Amino acid sequence: MIEIVHLVKKFGDLVAVDDVTLTIPRGEFFAVLGPNAAGKTTTLKILTGLMNPTAGCARVCGFDVQGNPLEARRRLAYVPDFPFLYDKLTAREFFRFTGQLFGMADSQIETNAEGLIARFHLADFANLPLESLSHGTRQRVAIVSALLHDPEVFVIDEPMVGLDPQHARVVKDVLKERSLAGMTVLMSTHELSVAEEMADRIGIINDGKLVAVGSREELRKLSGASGALEEIFLTLTTNKSEA
Repeated sequence: MIEIVHLVKKFGDLVAVDDVTLTIPRGEFFAVLGPNAAGKTTTLKILTGLMNPTAGCARVCGFDVQGNPLEARRRLAYVPDFPFLYDKLTAREFFRFTGQLFGMADSQIETNAEGLIARFHLADFANLPLESLSHGTRQRVAIVSALLHDPEVFVIDEPMVGLDPQHARVVKDVLKERSLAGMTVLMSTHELSVAEEMADRIGIINDGKLVAVGSREELRKLSGASGALEEIFLTLTTNKSEA
């Protein structure tokens, strides 16, 4: 599970994350929405240990990300919006490298990798250098490498970037299946339709603050909007003084 407690992140006078508190239980699929520069990616980077908070804390499966980073990261996988890959490696070599980082046995790496390669339609690309692959194929490689060690918590930023409809469907199906099997998923996205389709609950961040959390129906009641998620989102993120 994920626990974020009174999280604050400042860059000089800019408050990027402003006292965010959130609990995501085991097996929940949670989507974060927000305008550009709302604080979504900064929150994810703090949760995954890539950035230190100014105040507050984040815990993964009970382990403080700053206080006990190795235990937290063993249970976590993170796919950023622009994943870093070692371009000179093939996909299979990259999977082996990733699995070894998590202390997996070679036999388990091979078993897990081959199953995921088949599921994500990567067999034709698995022995090619990563630098030769398209953006969408690299995105699938990044997701496979993150799923390889069967993480308890999966954090992904803009998962559908560069994916065609067929492979976007595969990603949706796999993440939902894993969530139903107990993996906690935290997804940040600008695609409202993806959040609406996939998420058990949705959180909306605006100006660094978590302004609303709930199911679509709960958000509709909170916002007073009667239409689709787009109307709910715009209602909750529009500065009333500008209306």
